[in-house]
Amino acid sequence: MTLDAVLSRIDADLPHATERLLELLRIPSISTDPAYAAHCQTAADWLVADLTSIGIAAEKRPTPGHPMVVGHIDGEGPHLLFYGHYDVQPVDPLALWDRDPFDPQVQDTPKGPVIRARGAADDKGQLMTFVEACRAWKAEHGTLPCKLSFFFEGEEESGSPSLVPFMQENADELRADLALICDTGMFESRVPAIVTMLRGLLGEELTVTAPDMDLHSGVYGGVAMNPIRVLTRVLASLHDDTGRITIPGFYDGVPELPDAIRSQWQGLAFDHATFLGDVGLSQPAGEHDRTPVEMIWSRPTCEVNGIWGGYTGEGFKTVLPSKASAKVSFRLVGDQDPHKIRESFRQMVQDALPPDCTVDFISHGAGQASVTETSNPAFEAARAALSDEWGVPAAYVGCGGSIPIAGHFQDILGVTPMLIGFGKDDDAIHSPNEKYDMESFHKGIRSWARVLAALT
Repeated sequence: MTLDAVLSRIDADLPHATERLLELLRIPSISTDPAYAAHCQTAADWLVADLTSIGIAAEKRPTPGHPMVVGHIDGEGPHLLFYGHYDVQPVDPLALWDRDPFDPQVQDTPKGPVIRARGAADDKGQLMTFVEACRAWKAEHGTLPCKLSFFFEGEEESGSPSLVPFMQENADELRADLALICDTGMFESRVPAIVTMLRGLLGEELTVTAPDMDLHSGVYGGVAMNPIRVLTRVLASLHDDTGRITIPGFYDGVPELPDAIRSQWQGLAFDHATFLGDVGLSQPAGEHDRTPVEMIWSRPTCEVNGIWGGYTGEGFKTVLPSKASAKVSFRLVGDQDPHKIRESFRQMVQDALPPDCTVDFISHGAGQASVTETSNPAFEAARAALSDEWGVPAAYVGCGGSIPIAGHFQDILGVTPMLIGFGKDDDAIHSPNEKYDMESFHKGIRSWARVLAALT
């Protein structure tokens, strides 16, 4: 089977591939809003029909939430499992969109043509790059190069409540030699990348209570404990003057970066001045002894995401509040245990409370980090394939965000995940005017064809 023939067919069929993507993008499959539940069903049906059209035995599988789409096709060689998600984020605020977010269009921009729509980059465009590569391969050769399974989720943007139970119940069916995920991006929008490190995530909400009602600050100020003062002191104590996090045991399980990975990252010449300058900042604010790219990809964090208490409306009100609250998130790496960190954080807060104060906590999820071992020869084969398509050496990179499915593939299925995506930094995922570059879509399809050839 020749790869060149597949690549030529991809080039010739690009207009039809684009129209198929636009058709999928017209379906408003917003998973978090019950008003769009029927549209999520429609998107799942669309994918079943599309997979079936290229000879894949596909089904819509019910869950307590939105359905999964599962498909299989037999073949020789390794068994590859491909994952993507067909649900999308809400579109609010709608007024900031330049056009209807579910009326997709290919638009010309100074940087080249883009596909503009909700879900274009996250994740329908990425998902379809793999499907289109398979379509071209099947059309050219009458078969696919290996045994393939497809696993599309409809709840990724709403916390994936049905995912783990479904994977546990169907583990034997989903288990494969390697799992492929297309939900990431390129380094600085120009270097193809395989993500090998994903940070875990822990969320905590705390409310400090002092007096049992709001008080007049002229009558009680100075003599009554102010919960905002208590809370801000606690939050300020979470970091020392060097940027290190002070929670006892927090760094247990945090590995040092291997020399080979550190050297490769240094070779990427990450421009942190531009990275920060694009959002109006100039100085890195994390651990003083770490480079910016290390802090983003391989170091843990503790961040206050919200804080409130007392009167915050228009004008002024001299109130001494009864309660003060905050939301705190932790990005985790290596073998950090989110449950132990939660216990340690809560104990640290409890120990810092003065008399007459109490604290209540609400948990907001806890997921461990995911690290992929790249010693599997498939990784170097895929990296070479990406380099050939994009004309620059592909890199192993980390990701500051969290993609729980990668860890689930390891923990539940015992399958190594390989994360390859073609998103760019300015795709505006989760934001108004989301887009996916035509270059990402076209070369993404070609990239997957090359990766399939390399892995089989």
